[in-house]
Amino acid sequence: MNSNLSAILSLHAELSLVLILLVALLADLFMGRHRQRWFHPVICVLMALQIGLNLTPDTRALFGGMYVNTPFTSIVKSILSAGTLLIFLQSGEWLGRKDTHYKQGEFYVLTLSTLLGMFFMVSAGHFLIFYIGLEMASIPMACLVALDKYRHHSAEAGAKFILSTMFSSALLLYGLSFIYGTSGTLYFADLPAMLQGGALQQFALVLFLAGMGFKMSLVPFHLWTADVYEGAPTGVTAYLSVISKGAAAVALAIVLRFVFPLMKEDWTLAVALLSVASITVANLMAILQGDMKRFMAFSSISQAGYILLGVLAGTAQGMASLVFYVAVYVAANVAVFAVIGTVEQHAGGRTDRDAYRGLYRTNPRLTLVLTLALFSLGGIPPFAGFFSKFFIFAAAFAQGWYLVVFLALVNTIVSLFYYLLVVKAMYISEPLTADGLPVVAPLRSHPGVRLTLALCTAGVCLLGVMSFVYEGLMHWAQML
Repeated sequence: MNSNLSAILSLHAELSLVLILLVALLADLFMGRHRQRWFHPVICVLMALQIGLNLTPDTRALFGGMYVNTPFTSIVKSILSAGTLLIFLQSGEWLGRKDTHYKQGEFYVLTLSTLLGMFFMVSAGHFLIFYIGLEMASIPMACLVALDKYRHHSAEAGAKFILSTMFSSALLLYGLSFIYGTSGTLYFADLPAMLQGGALQQFALVLFLAGMGFKMSLVPFHLWTADVYEGAPTGVTAYLSVISKGAAAVALAIVLRFVFPLMKEDWTLAVALLSVASITVANLMAILQGDMKRFMAFSSISQAGYILLGVLAGTAQGMASLVFYVAVYVAANVAVFAVIGTVEQHAGGRTDRDAYRGLYRTNPRLTLVLTLALFSLGGIPPFAGFFSKFFIFAAAFAQGWYLVVFLALVNTIVSLFYYLLVVKAMYISEPLTADGLPVVAPLRSHPGVRLTLALCTAGVCLLGVMSFVYEGLMHWAQML
């Protein structure tokens, strides 16, 4: 009994997250209107403490090896928690509105529930824990997408998300049933010797990749993405685009590398095709988008394709570059969505690109932050996005995927074009309003948004030149 209790208490990251979740739930139930002033800052402070308490990497295997934590996964959890904190900070203004303030508790509880599922998914040592974590991360997310159900087609987006999640989960679970049927176990440690590439096991691998392809919104499993991103509240869209995608990518890389090593030739070819298709199709579709949230939806599909290059490498270098890419992507993408959310709040709910025409005249600092974030997403030096792309290209190149890296490089030029369309609208294009003035008047953003933008800008500018970040990730990845 004591050993079981000590094992449970050693789940520092998960237990601290459950504690914050319970605080949010109980405050929402019992504090009523009195919580409005302090609820948001208290949750943000607790999340900051949670990140600080779990920064120390540790190694442990619990519950018969079903749960395995390593220093590498501890770092991943810290990155996911930091990204969630940034999204909480930027959501303060939206949650403070008259029509949404009563949903604060639901927003925090649902978001933390999905994050808890991602923690279990990343630390899974057994496919049962992996699947439970995946569903814990997916089902509350559908509720978050539909949270603003009376505005912006949020209910429709929630319905599309839950339907796509249902089908993808069914495919993935069907694949896991074939894995168990052909091997007799679902433990990650026991499976490599038993998965030798038989017909049923190859079919199981295809189903598993299809299920994870839906979770990461990879082409051709991406058709739900733009509608869901457009319909969901902007803070939820930011969370879905970075935290959910990052956790799924890390989990996929761990499973493919350590569970399917004898089938590497099969899954690397599939991952290469998914990567090239996602980058190419998403870049071409992004050019056609006039709505910023749909624009960022296709941008996120393209970025997921780049992230797959780290999975494709299947090495410690690939794992380190993948996590570094996710960290940089969190900083840049959260900054973009923070600006989109701020403009949306002060432009009558508009999210179209025309609302950004002439934004530099009225809000130069907001425009500068958005420009830096877009430059990082496009991979322009000296911003961190350039270094993240360089590392992930180098990891795939080192394993002989020359054509895939070349196609990814060509697509990077295409992505620069559509990111610069937004920059052009802000700095060069004339406003379309009747009086010739920009749609967004001079504004002072919410303090949480200002802090988010400051932290994200620091990440975009400094992560690339802080060499110890990537070196540390490489060190922990080599110990996996």
